[in-house]
Amino acid sequence: MCALIATAQNNSADSKMDRFINDLMKNMTIEEKIGQLNLPSSGDITTGQAQSSNVSDKIRQGIVGGLFNIKGVEKIREVQRIAVEESRLGIPLLFGMDVIHGYETAFPIPLGLSASWNMEAIEQAARIAATEASADGICWTFSPMVDISRDPRWGRVSEGNGEDPFLGGEIAKAMVRGYQGTGTEKYKANNSIMACVKHYALYGAGEAGRDYNTVDMSRIRMYNEYLYPYKAAIEAGVGSVMASFNEVDGVPATANKWLMTDVLRDQWGFNGFVVTDYTGILEMVDHGIGDLQTVSGRSLKAGIDMDMVSEGFLSTLKKSLDEGLVSQKDIDQGCRRILEAKYQLGLFADPYKYCDVNRAKKEIYSDEHRAAARKIASESFVLLKNEANTLPLKKKGTIAVVGPLGNTASNMPGTWSVAVDLTKPATLVEGLKSVAGKDVDVLYAKGSNLTEDAALEARATLFGRELNRDNSTDDQLRKEALAIAAKADVIVAALGESSEFSGESSSRTTLGIPDVQQLLLKELVKTGKPVVLVLFTGRPLTLTWEQANVPAILNVWFGGTEAAYAIGDVLFGDVNPSGKLTMTFPQNVGQIPLYYNHKNTGRPLKEGAWFEKFRSNYLDVTNDALYPFGYGLSYTNFTYSDLKLNTTELTKDGEIIARVTVSNTGKVDGAEVVQLYIRDLVGSVTRPVRELKGFEKVMIKAGESKTVHFKITPELLKFYNYDLDYVNEPGEFEVMIGGNSRDVQKTKFILK
Repeated sequence: MCALIATAQNNSADSKMDRFINDLMKNMTIEEKIGQLNLPSSGDITTGQAQSSNVSDKIRQGIVGGLFNIKGVEKIREVQRIAVEESRLGIPLLFGMDVIHGYETAFPIPLGLSASWNMEAIEQAARIAATEASADGICWTFSPMVDISRDPRWGRVSEGNGEDPFLGGEIAKAMVRGYQGTGTEKYKANNSIMACVKHYALYGAGEAGRDYNTVDMSRIRMYNEYLYPYKAAIEAGVGSVMASFNEVDGVPATANKWLMTDVLRDQWGFNGFVVTDYTGILEMVDHGIGDLQTVSGRSLKAGIDMDMVSEGFLSTLKKSLDEGLVSQKDIDQGCRRILEAKYQLGLFADPYKYCDVNRAKKEIYSDEHRAAARKIASESFVLLKNEANTLPLKKKGTIAVVGPLGNTASNMPGTWSVAVDLTKPATLVEGLKSVAGKDVDVLYAKGSNLTEDAALEARATLFGRELNRDNSTDDQLRKEALAIAAKADVIVAALGESSEFSGESSSRTTLGIPDVQQLLLKELVKTGKPVVLVLFTGRPLTLTWEQANVPAILNVWFGGTEAAYAIGDVLFGDVNPSGKLTMTFPQNVGQIPLYYNHKNTGRPLKEGAWFEKFRSNYLDVTNDALYPFGYGLSYTNFTYSDLKLNTTELTKDGEIIARVTVSNTGKVDGAEVVQLYIRDLVGSVTRPVRELKGFEKVMIKAGESKTVHFKITPELLKFYNYDLDYVNEPGEFEVMIGGNSRDVQKTKFILK
């Protein structure tokens, strides 16, 4: 009965919206309709090369549908006033921004956030980001970014959720819920904003790990490995979708009708609007599929509704309409979708819904939000090594913090933290001093620059993330650091990437800790003192030497505005690390792409083996990852035992309950991410060696054991076959449960 009432209410609301928009569009000129499809940048925050001009005049003319990258509720309120009070029809604007992992309170970069494996925390982070952004006038965020990637050379892995579609889908749903609200509460409050899932589609599969590069893959791979996180966001009710820069099947996504209409709308039932990425329409001229008028018309007919920055729609659609290249229906359809989004957000009822100037003072960068960011950041860190219990550190004695990332505030939030005041975060030195207390003396030496190459360092420290390059020689910097280290009981080496070493347009061909930092680390290890590598990175790095020689390695990604304190919490043991990797760390770049859910070959190498002639392997290195997907250590130890199924036969309408006992055999309480993998042993098409199909983060006290349950259903076993039918096939399946994708307990069942 409740469902019927809710459906009736939704139908009534839709009918009311339809009547309102029908009446409005009857009064709109063709220029005003095309204007709704136009999304210029305000120019406040640089995210590309193009700049819009005379924006206010265009708003008065009714030829702007929204603005992005304008910051500050007072400015937004004034611009909205121009739209509502000075344009002919008074249609309100959308205001968007790249709110990627927080607003002024920044959370870990998305790759780090995904390493928490905590969906409640991820949803909370999105909810806080929506609260802060909306308090500053923003009603639309270009997030979540859910592109699957198996190539850490691509800098934007920092902005995604790793290599696995199942986990990526769960995160997509959590973030959409956090931004938008759910059910009847969706968009209702003035602190809920519209999400935009991106980059649709396949953006993370660019050749050579180079940003914006060509993508070419089979449709069976698209459906089984890459498309699911976008679809999960659609199923969660995401309001908008952003097209990707790359081509799909030889046609750029922005003009790809199969992608934007056949799949997105006809197969998945998406009813929101689609926006291009920055200058996405104009860039198709360089792709080589036509001039601006041609590519603009193709984009509209493919299913694009809003043109970000290119102004191809604004400058060519009227001409294309007159020439019969596009239809009135094409333009009306895009216009209606934009107006529906504004209606659903409540902007027609109250254009100033997000313009309460009093909210920003108390709801942005609040103590409550910062405390949540600190806690969530501490869950994202991954302990990669901890030889001889080097960690946690004692809160006494002398600690030497050495490295170019040890005393920077601006690099702590990470890439794509465009709204953050970069002077506010604490440095690592300040964070450690705060957490350690009065009985610890914290010393600091830079030790090296970011890289030997000054030009490379300049490219890796854009947007106010400079590290104040030191003009001393590399040898002088190392000597200063070693002198400081000599005074300490333990050395914390703050090394790795700067925040802009990863992110958009930040691809790399080598993935090690940069040259002079590597030399510094080797000298620190030679001192014989305990060395803790606090690794800052936005991507998997090649850490073969570090794994072999450094006693302890804590990967802290870029943990947001509260990262320094969260790192202190973990280093000193106030928080037991529980993060697990969501991307495989290779031994070297030559193994890439390296990912856990790969296919077998006809000549597979046995797991754990190295070289065997005429098998699929390398001469010079094993096939193994340095750190596998799902890997992460703790200050305690977890053991797995007694994997059992309640039945070994699964019927088409039945279920199997898999149970495993997880025991904390150490001396401190800790959280463990218990992971379920399944392998379809025989299929009509080849199937991966294992696929993540479930996970649960469980807190287990020292000396305690818990039984963790997973439900396995026929639905969980479905995949897209050669004909792209979504099916499960009878046969034998292997169940694997463990603390990472490599170290698992195994058993089998049969699907009847």
